[in-house]
Formats: sequence, structure tokens, C-alpha cells
Amino acid sequence: MAGFRACKRCKPNELGLAHEIAAKIAKACRLIEESENAPSLDMLAAQTDMSRFHFHRTFKSMTGVTPAQYASAHRAARVRHSLETSATVTDAIYEAGFHSSSRFYEKADRALGMTPKQYRAGGEKVTMYFAVGACSLGTILAAQTERGVCAILLGDEAEPLVHELQDRFPRATLVGDAPEYQELVAKVVGLVENPGYGLGLPLDIQGTAFQKRVWTALQQLPPGTTASYSEIAAAIGMPKAVRAVAQACGANSLAVAIPCHRVIRSDGSLCGYRWGVERKRALLQRETR
Repeated sequence: MAGFRACKRCKPNELGLAHEIAAKIAKACRLIEESENAPSLDMLAAQTDMSRFHFHRTFKSMTGVTPAQYASAHRAARVRHSLETSATVTDAIYEAGFHSSSRFYEKADRALGMTPKQYRAGGEKVTMYFAVGACSLGTILAAQTERGVCAILLGDEAEPLVHELQDRFPRATLVGDAPEYQELVAKVVGLVENPGYGLGLPLDIQGTAFQKRVWTALQQLPPGTTASYSEIAAAIGMPKAVRAVAQACGANSLAVAIPCHRVIRSDGSLCGYRWGVERKRALLQRETR
């Protein structure tokens, strides 16, 4: 205002370096989202005026995932949206940005956990076996697809847990309490009673790229140990994403198998748990016996 020029060294009249880098990464994200085919790493680096290695490292540190993982997660979201809004699966193929049906089915099956036609029909023709049992923490529901255990839910009564599973896949064929799946619920009950032993069964994990990074970090926590939300955020390379980490923990539908009960506040106190703080306390106590 006095007529002096801005310092040429610290450049107070320009955005800081952090803002500049954030803008470049945001630009890369938009390029990925707007491209029919995922841009190459070299192309993204060139568009942001960074070297290939520096761009990859910076993108991962700011978003928590690699450019390839970000593109894959965005493509999966496009697949789900296209299947929900398109008149036919064929229309969804092109709306999701695929130019051939083979590439669509290759990607879609991994992203959806079932065929695109079945997902579009709300899980129609998908058989999910589930069993309800009792444990020391209340009622427990375990559900399994051909890929593995897809849900472990805790509650006070069986009916709300079954409704939760039905709401997710309203047209799936739910087979409840089949004799051959009583062993499944028995193993899950054993996991709840002794969390340190592990489940020993394959898991059918569905979530966003970020959620999967958080859940993977949780699975690496040894029994009897805890970590704060900020420590988990730091472990996945996103120290500022504490709230997003808490949301990912809340979205976990595989109780104990993905041990979100081992995450506590920075001051050591217990906080929100999808299945109740008292259940969280009980699980932690069992692991430290």
C-alpha cells in the first residue's frame, strides 16, 4: 500500500509453496477423473511440472494413495454409478469409460464383489450365507459370499443385524442358519472371545482405496496393542487425515477381524465404536489378559 515492491525472496504476495503443490495435486486428480483412460505417470508429472518420482511421492503423501490407486477407486465409483443409472449393462460399459466389455468385466468384478448384472439388480442371484449366534458381547451375525467373510456384525438382537444385511443387498438370496455355516459363526464367536487368535478365514473386503489403506494398517496392529487415530493417519502417510481415519473405522463392517477396536484417542481414552464403547473396552481387556 506504501508503494514498495514485494520481497523477491519470500514472495509474500504469492501463494506459499504448500498451496502451490496442493493446487498441482488437485489438478492431477481432476485430470484423472476427467480422462476416459487413466493418464500415465509421466503425463501427470509433466502436467504438474514435477519429475516422475517427485510427483508420485508427493501425490501419495497428500492423498494417501498412489495415482494408480486413485484412478482405480474413481473408476470403481463410476462403475457403481453407471450400473445404478444406466438402462442396461451395455450402456454402463461406455458411461464408465470402458471401450470394451472384456475390460469392463475384468475391472468391475473386482470392484463390486459380484458381476455387474448382479450388482445392478441389487445383488440378485448372489447367494450370501449367514448365521446368527450369541457371544459374551451380545448377538453376532456372520455372513459369507463365495469370496470370503463379508460381514461380522455385533448388536443386542438378531433382527436389526439381519435387516442391515438385507438393506445392503435387497435382492440377494440370503440363506440363514444353514447347518454347514454354523461352523462359520462358531469361528467368529471364537474370534470375539479370543481376539488375539485371528479368524483364519478369507475376507471379502469392500471399500474405497483410502478405507482399505486404513483397514490394512489396523490389521497390522498386534493383539494387545493400541494406536491413536493420529498414529494410524501417520502410518498411512496422511498425518492430517485424522477425521477421515475415524470415518473409515466407523465404516468397517468386519468387527474384530479388522480390529478398529484397537484405535483410541491420543490421551489414551476410549471413544466412539460402531458397536458400542463397552464392547470396545471388553475386547481390549481380553487382548491384554
